[in-house]
Amino acid sequence: MRKPMMAGNWKMNKTVAEATALAKEIVELTSGYTNVDRVICPTFICLSAVKEAVGNAPIGVGAQNCYWEESGAFTGEVAAAMLAGLVEYVIIGHSERRQFFGETDETVNKKIKAALAAGLTPLVCIGESLAQNEAGETQSFVSGQVRGALAGLSGEQVQSLVLAYEPIWAIGTGLAATSQQAGDICGGVVRATVRELHGDAVAEATRVLYGGSTKPGNIAEIMQQPDIDGALIGGAALDAKSYGEMVRITSEVYQK
Repeated sequence: MRKPMMAGNWKMNKTVAEATALAKEIVELTSGYTNVDRVICPTFICLSAVKEAVGNAPIGVGAQNCYWEESGAFTGEVAAAMLAGLVEYVIIGHSERRQFFGETDETVNKKIKAALAAGLTPLVCIGESLAQNEAGETQSFVSGQVRGALAGLSGEQVQSLVLAYEPIWAIGTGLAATSQQAGDICGGVVRATVRELHGDAVAEATRVLYGGSTKPGNIAEIMQQPDIDGALIGGAALDAKSYGEMVRITSEVYQK
């Protein structure tokens, strides 16, 4: 069975002091739920403090981005190799990075390869816009993003990373795909594309998360979908009680 994951993307929020306090509260509130992988992703400047706050607790720390070159004249960028030892995970290809910073399937692929080479686990985001969804292009577009992201990777590499389906129209809007819609895309498109590329064993081993206005009120229904292995959480992850409740609910779903 694939172990569920609750990954919190804190985006551009929290000062170092605020992030430290939030991390400590999350450690305290979620300590008993060992059947759920917990990951928190603060801003670059908070990574060291959050890592220290987490201490020996079994909570993964992730960065929100990385660059594919090891070093050089790339002002403002952070190489994947620089994150090694500081974090275990890195979010790659979030729709906000694609929308505001011009990331493409090609650059996402380069970043995934750099992250894997540095020993990090990529959390790879894919998802369609509202216009694409309404035009019936979801399956072809999302499948194309998966193929682009995973180009040149071995089956072993693919099953070591995490894919996160986040329909752009559901991120931070209060809108969410129904649990059935989310499950259908995670299984019938994302996992199905991995299966076409690398076969059943790799497809069944690869974790697929759902993201897009997930919260305590809808996480149980989402996690009951057999092809959804967790959530990439935005706003709800900025409150320790909310995030902790989502971990608790997920733990209970998987105990049944």
